[in-house]
Amino acid sequence: MGRPDGEDNADLSSDDSPWSDTAWSEDDDDEGSLSFEDSGEGSGLDSDDGLEEEAEDAEAGGESDSSEDEAGPRNTVGDVPLGWYKDEEHIGYDIDGKKIKKRDREGRIDTLLRNADSDTNWRKVIDAYNDEEVQITKEEAKIISRLLKGKTPHASVDPYPDYVDWFEYDGKGHPLSNAPEPKRRFVPSKWEQKKVVKLVRAIRKGWIKFDKPKDEPDYYLLWGDDTDTADNKRQGLSYIPAPKPNLPGHEESYNPSVEYVPTQEEIDSYQLMYEEDRPKFIPRRFESLRSVPAYEKALREGFDRCLDLYLCPRTRKKRINIDPESLKPKLPSKKDLRPYPRTCYLEFKGHSGPVRSLSVEATGQWIASGSSDGTIRVWEVETGRCLKVFNVGADVHRISWNPSPDKPVLAAIVGHDLLLLNAEVGDEETQMRTKQLLHIDESAPEEDADDKKPAVRWVKHDKFDGITLIHHKIYDLQKAEVVKKLESGLREISSISIHPGGDNVIVGSKDGKLCWFDTDLSTKPYKMLKNHSKDITNVTFHRRYPLFASSSEDCTAYVFHGMVYADLNQNPLIVPLEILRGHLSSDRRGVLDCKFHPRQPWLFTAGADSVIRLYCE
Repeated sequence: MGRPDGEDNADLSSDDSPWSDTAWSEDDDDEGSLSFEDSGEGSGLDSDDGLEEEAEDAEAGGESDSSEDEAGPRNTVGDVPLGWYKDEEHIGYDIDGKKIKKRDREGRIDTLLRNADSDTNWRKVIDAYNDEEVQITKEEAKIISRLLKGKTPHASVDPYPDYVDWFEYDGKGHPLSNAPEPKRRFVPSKWEQKKVVKLVRAIRKGWIKFDKPKDEPDYYLLWGDDTDTADNKRQGLSYIPAPKPNLPGHEESYNPSVEYVPTQEEIDSYQLMYEEDRPKFIPRRFESLRSVPAYEKALREGFDRCLDLYLCPRTRKKRINIDPESLKPKLPSKKDLRPYPRTCYLEFKGHSGPVRSLSVEATGQWIASGSSDGTIRVWEVETGRCLKVFNVGADVHRISWNPSPDKPVLAAIVGHDLLLLNAEVGDEETQMRTKQLLHIDESAPEEDADDKKPAVRWVKHDKFDGITLIHHKIYDLQKAEVVKKLESGLREISSISIHPGGDNVIVGSKDGKLCWFDTDLSTKPYKMLKNHSKDITNVTFHRRYPLFASSSEDCTAYVFHGMVYADLNQNPLIVPLEILRGHLSSDRRGVLDCKFHPRQPWLFTAGADSVIRLYCE
């Protein structure tokens, strides 16, 4: 039961409700009297209205419409919660099985106006079960008021009556018994003493034995587990529970949704993936369950399962709880591994296209760069000044300095030919030796006895002080014996660098992996590093410091500490040091080449953004 707008009165306190003492009062001395005070709602009514109200209550004779004794409820849904009919147009069924339609509830404004017109409207409540409006009488209001005050419903009932002693006996001033205290209450019993003596004698003679606590052994298994002891071994075979497979999802359905079924292009791309990365199950769609073919590997998998059960070892192994942090190798601090390149010190700008190759002169005074814009530039390392620009007119794929510092000659691959250039650096004597080295006679090429052209021919360059090696046909190098074959397991190798000691090799691949080979140890990689997210363009060792670096098309260059020990029993130490960033991506390409300074711990990087960067300590 509730008010017409039950939700509005849910947050009212007992003092604000119409049942409070401010609305009407009750005289506890006169139990049958009940007087209502003026609450302000019916102040505008005449006294005749009050008399009519009393007359209506008198005619009701103290009866209420909500009495369940005179007429049964209209609704016959039983104990079903009314919340089930929240979204329905009816609230239940009557005795004939017909639906009971819900009443149209009033709004808050209509309820307020109706309460202002009549001072008896506050006594009307809504019977939510039967969906009807009921007006309670004064007697019921009196009961509700007493219940709110914590009293009994009827005023004639006294909850705390005076105690009446119904039993009378003589000699109220004396205890129930005046007998003296017996002797056994303060003298020890001799029978209990005899029983204790018997128990003590039996314990001393060993007739009664107590369970001694089991002493833990002072020894333990040094190389075994506690499960190997005889006490922990079970009789018979040990139970090994079967692994729980994953629950099937939408992909395993015989008629999955369209988004789960791969296209033919995706199925073809699976063939290019590694076997461990390839999906084990490819979803397919069938119109009905009858169209699903039999599993072609059922017999094979059943045989493998029986073979596993037959060959399964009947031993239970405990899972070792190891902290993952303890498995990490204890690497030295970066501060102890200095010096190594960390920050960008200088930028060399001048190329208009991606810088594809770098080379540092043997003394470390100059660097040469080749770009896709068809130029070769010679730079001074200390100042970043461009000394020479050679416009060769084609893409420069690779460039390299002569290892001998006395003859500064540049070798560059331009297009399909090899170009040897005089770098024109150094003193006059050095340049004269270089010109004599690159001088050739301008004579006609000699032909073979079979009137065939030679395999190669040196031609003086028309524009620069240099010579060009022109290939006329493909030729084989001198056959040599294979010393060792290294198995990298990589898809495509992009670069190789050999350690100055000659026993260690690093290999970069186009799937972002870097392999370290110790040729004295094995033909397989000693370490496999996966640091780059894109293709590795170049790897290089430092000639003096224990450093090596890798550059990638993800616009980063990694610097590592790689110490090779003279003791063959000690493995090389590899520690990642720094990630060098700064180059911008151009046409989805990043750092194209990297080279170390021959004498200092400096690193040069060439990027697709036509910038060369120098990283120093």
